[in-house]
Amino acid sequence: MVPNQHSKDIFDRLRSGETIASNNAEAYKLREASFATKKLLVQLNNASDATEIRDLLSQITGSEIDESVAVFTPLYINYGKHTKIGKNVFINFDCVFLDLGGITIEDNVLIAPKVSLLSEGHPVNPNERQSLVPGHIHIKKNAWIGAGATILPGVTIGENAVVAAGAMVSKDVPANTIVGGIPAKHIKNIYTQQGIKERF
Repeated sequence: MVPNQHSKDIFDRLRSGETIASNNAEAYKLREASFATKKLLVQLNNASDATEIRDLLSQITGSEIDESVAVFTPLYINYGKHTKIGKNVFINFDCVFLDLGGITIEDNVLIAPKVSLLSEGHPVNPNERQSLVPGHIHIKKNAWIGAGATILPGVTIGENAVVAAGAMVSKDVPANTIVGGIPAKHIKNIYTQQGIKERF
């Protein structure tokens, strides 16, 4: 017998991209989990030791944070268990991760101050506005997200790509390109030292 998709935990359903209605019987679990994460965030954002910060972030994400990762607090996360962080990642001050829809940050990514990674949103239809619509965010290797940029649900940032400061990114960013503006648009391609354009 095929299991009913609604027998899955609400967090698994969000992580798999399912919209959750506001009257869902398990919706209360989302706020409970958020408040549990907030307790750890208070400790994280008051810690000054790099190892302690990584240890607390490991508890928040439920995964090991490599010793090569550096995080400048404060950092704000609403859940945590759907955030995956690779090696040699740098996260600067005052970033916001809404990760119920899933956030994957690959190796060597640079995230500047006040960046928002928002993997969840709401329907445009006002009759359904209270529902939660998830969309996985994937930031690939060696990408650089500039200060104050916002990455919206469902966006993939390609390898080596640069998102300019203050950009609002609603569509995928190809590898080896620079985007900027509101909404973010292609600015130029990135070339190697040999002058050969790197593509996909």
